[in-house]
Amino acid sequence: MLRWLLGAVLLARAAGFYLPGLAPVSFCEPGKDQVPDCKSTIELFVNRLDSVESVLPYEYTAFDFCSEKTMKRPSENLGQVLFGERIEPSPYKFEFKKPAMCQKVCTQTYDTNSPPDKAKLDFLKKGMLLNYQHHWIVDNMPVTWCYDVEDGQKFCNPGFPIGCYVTEAGRPKDACVVNSNFNEKDAFYIFNHVDITIHYHIVEHEQLGARLVAAKIEPKSYENPNDSPDCTGGPKFLKNKQTGVFNIPYTYSINFVEDKNIRWASRWDYILESMPHTNIQWFSIMNSLVIVLFLSGMVAMIMLRTLHKDIARYNQMDSVEDAQEEFGWKLVHGDVFRPPRKGMLLSVFLGSGTQIFIMTFVTLFFACLGFLSPANRGALMTCAVVLWVLLGTPAGYVAARLYKSFGGEKWKTNVLLTAFLCPGVVFADFFVMNLILWGEGSSAAMPFGTLVAILALWFCISVPLTFIGAYFGFKKTGIEHPVRTNQIPRQVPEQSFYTKPFPGIIMGGILPFGCIFIQLFFILNSIWSHQMYYMFGFLFLVFIILVITCSEATILLCYFHLCAEDYHWQWRSFLTSGFTAVYFLVYAVHYFFSKLQITGLASTILYFGYTMIMALIFFLFTGSIGFFACFWFVTKIYSVVKVD
Repeated sequence: MLRWLLGAVLLARAAGFYLPGLAPVSFCEPGKDQVPDCKSTIELFVNRLDSVESVLPYEYTAFDFCSEKTMKRPSENLGQVLFGERIEPSPYKFEFKKPAMCQKVCTQTYDTNSPPDKAKLDFLKKGMLLNYQHHWIVDNMPVTWCYDVEDGQKFCNPGFPIGCYVTEAGRPKDACVVNSNFNEKDAFYIFNHVDITIHYHIVEHEQLGARLVAAKIEPKSYENPNDSPDCTGGPKFLKNKQTGVFNIPYTYSINFVEDKNIRWASRWDYILESMPHTNIQWFSIMNSLVIVLFLSGMVAMIMLRTLHKDIARYNQMDSVEDAQEEFGWKLVHGDVFRPPRKGMLLSVFLGSGTQIFIMTFVTLFFACLGFLSPANRGALMTCAVVLWVLLGTPAGYVAARLYKSFGGEKWKTNVLLTAFLCPGVVFADFFVMNLILWGEGSSAAMPFGTLVAILALWFCISVPLTFIGAYFGFKKTGIEHPVRTNQIPRQVPEQSFYTKPFPGIIMGGILPFGCIFIQLFFILNSIWSHQMYYMFGFLFLVFIILVITCSEATILLCYFHLCAEDYHWQWRSFLTSGFTAVYFLVYAVHYFFSKLQITGLASTILYFGYTMIMALIFFLFTGSIGFFACFWFVTKIYSVVKVD
């Protein structure tokens, strides 16, 4: 199994994200009409703007840049809408292999005495103050800004700033440090010019034409004349308290470079390889996996050896006197399968946890094969949402079957709670966050039509499938247990500190969290710091290790509690591994205060609102793993001992 997973990691890395269904586009010089399916015009699309200092992304048009209103916007999938991506055409259009110098795009004029103009200018200033970044796309590939970082490394950022700010004390912020001429105090410097370089690769053996393999940009600032820009002179800046009429001319230059070394299938590699901490990440992940595998092996070995001795000793007891000397976990055989308190709620949680587990497994499996890479925009979230909707049947079946095994008879309440409780909590949180985004005018605010579509998916597909699964679950007989349950509950003896529920639950989440916290850092970076996450092979491996670790840690603690004659294992097994979500929540709080630069009340509320959704999903996911592992363990050990 491990060999297969490592193969998947290498496959995802070596595949270069050549995705099925995403065919390369060929480009030719203008006038070469004899080449079929060969484009001569390169279109540049613009995406939403975001910032590491704010959770709120905004559409390109919100900042009053040069826009193209005549062309139709490309369609977006569900994942792109959920992530706030808003791709739209731009007035930047180029002819292949036709360089251009200092081409004017448009001039935006603002009069500070006009309230609408002043509002637009103030919003542009706010964007520069919070370091909002452009995200441009050429041939489904991000336009990158590459610059040198420490140790002689080059970092290629799939975005570039709209401008920067120099404080009243003369200290340059963010991108203002790249140019010593940005020295005007209390002033905003606007990147109103871009130098674009398109790298292409000539296809020699497949067909005529060329394929684009990289698009790089260098933002600059020029005080250009409005009528005849020449892209020379000092930078364009706006004093913070400046009044009157202010013009911003936008220009661009473009150049084409042939690159024989980069193939189309691996054109994303230069972005991914330049990301910070990438080399450290490989070593850290492998180190973490080796440690967790070693600990898991130790736990499994201890469990197997101890249990083997216990079962052998119990099965060798022939006389009545020996039977009366029973001790440890065999003493509670008549109570171990007693239905738990709040069995309805537990079964509902387990149904939802099963749904999330299958969804995560299938999504990560497809991501390993390259279907959900960064090149396939929005595919990861779309796949997850669609799978969750279609997996209502397993959720209903598991919840109904377990509830019936617990002796429950309120099947209508059970199926309704399975269909609406956990999804309802997530949707309510999401809706409140969406209201905040609406109020802030963010592009991440889901349109009303998409909100209705998601509700339709939930009510018209997921809920009926949950009812179907619950029907088959209640139709089947309850799960047969290997031992009978006594009518009178056995009294649980006084427990030591270490075998009490709360200390055990706290200890149970430490090991599973230890195997994911490194990956968690990079996942949070991809969400909140807008860095690309692409190592799904390692993430799938960590997912498998997490399942194993949750199972073994829960089984180990369950065994200790049964030996202490405490048979209340159902809720405890769920909460033991589910407590990993509490550690995740604590880590998310630490990450917010130590790693992020987020400012503003709205952004803070949004961060913790979305974090609560992730923590709930993770709680149900890990808790279900712990319960089913413990259920299998308890069933197994009580089925192999002789009970009179």
